[in-house]
Amino acid sequence: MSASSCSLSSPYPPAARLPIAHRSPAKTLTIAPVFTSRRSVFLSISTLLPFSFLTGSSHASLSDFVELPDSGGVKALDLRIGTGDVPINGDQIAIHYYGRLAAKQGWRFDSTYDHKDEAGDPVPFVFTLGSGKVISGIEAAVKSMRVGGVRRVVIPPSQGYQNTTQEPIPPNFFDRQRLFTTIFNPTRLGNGEGSTLGTLVFDIELVSLRHPQT
Repeated sequence: MSASSCSLSSPYPPAARLPIAHRSPAKTLTIAPVFTSRRSVFLSISTLLPFSFLTGSSHASLSDFVELPDSGGVKALDLRIGTGDVPINGDQIAIHYYGRLAAKQGWRFDSTYDHKDEAGDPVPFVFTLGSGKVISGIEAAVKSMRVGGVRRVVIPPSQGYQNTTQEPIPPNFFDRQRLFTTIFNPTRLGNGEGSTLGTLVFDIELVSLRHPQT
């Protein structure tokens, strides 16, 4: 998979963009949610996002992604480099995200932009880094980000959902049911599909962090 095949079109300042390598296009999947202006500032996902690299296609790869150290195989591609602080364990972290399930052709099972407050503004997902309450892949992703950064991560099943209580949990019952019945499908797990069922793709923006009071 190449940066060009993601066809990212969000209006980041030019200095914040990564160099783009032009390659032959991979087989792609169109994902086109409706964006508010705030969403567009975060990340335009109304793009062509190839998922063939997750299925072993010969003409797509994760060569543009970097495996994060001590992450258990989480691969990351920085879409925007942040300029703020780097979080440490114990910090309270706020992120925006889009979460997709590779086994469902990139189906978006959750997004913080669907979680609104009384004023209609999207509510970030907040957690304590190192608490173990969120899936390991998200913790690994944000540990080396800076506030303001945007990162796309491919999370293998071993670093994704291990049970139905790990966060983030889709608030919609039907999305939650579809997600977990796919990941924990006993028949498909018995057929040896466990290495692919739980692969996740997250686009994460590190919005803010707060150090614990001393």
